[in-house]
Amino acid sequence: MTIPVALTIAGSDSGGGAGIQADLRTFAFHCVHGTSAITCVTAQNTLGVTRVDALPAEAVVAQIQAVVIDIGVQAAKTGMLLNAEMIAAVAEQVQALQLKNLVVDPVMVSRTGAQLIDDAAIAKLQTALIPHALILTPNRYEAQILAQQSIDTLEDMQTAAQKIYALGPKAVLVKGGGMTGELKAVDVWFDGITLEVLQTENIDTRHTHGTGCTLSAAIAANLALSLPPLEAVKAGKTYVTNALKHALAIGQGQGPVGHFFPLLNHDDQQN
Repeated sequence: MTIPVALTIAGSDSGGGAGIQADLRTFAFHCVHGTSAITCVTAQNTLGVTRVDALPAEAVVAQIQAVVIDIGVQAAKTGMLLNAEMIAAVAEQVQALQLKNLVVDPVMVSRTGAQLIDDAAIAKLQTALIPHALILTPNRYEAQILAQQSIDTLEDMQTAAQKIYALGPKAVLVKGGGMTGELKAVDVWFDGITLEVLQTENIDTRHTHGTGCTLSAAIAANLALSLPPLEAVKAGKTYVTNALKHALAIGQGQGPVGHFFPLLNHDDQQN
């Protein structure tokens, strides 16, 4: 049996809501075989992150090569890449191994506006990795850095998407999860030709941990299934919306989205 394969290059979340754990779960529920290259190990739960340990860049490279050379991948995504050295190493492998259908989730700033990597890493991300992306998926705060502008309105999102496109990705999806009011469920797509506003139902839940990872993983999974880029994004957004409808109220803080909602009985679903 031939099954599509996707690769996630990201960090581990011990709480199981984001990172590698979210990505592999998302791949599985798209019937795509998930492979991984772990970049860092975090100690975290629904209340936050208490420790982060980066793997050596050589270890990340070895994982990528082991997967691609033997198994092959139809799509890949990147998540947390902690430092400039790691970003450069991953970018080199993307180019050397000719990884196609690359979704870059530029994990630089959280949805609450907290910067997660240093300025040198952000600069390396822009010059080394983003130009190789088929689809780049920045949130509001990441888009502000990449576009070098503030983003408060839909027009700002549209302008930012066009500016970020000039950095080299084939397409940009500026996400509205960090926006307020009616823009919270609105994303903006730009691929050099089509500038499209994508809107889905806004789900009122505080349990949103892992939404960014899940969306980029869902897009990668749909690319592995041979969907065109914009259709892969739309399908990914639908998956995330349903996962938010069935978000898990676990732990004492912000719970994760419900990746496995297709398996839940309607009477047992949590919001």
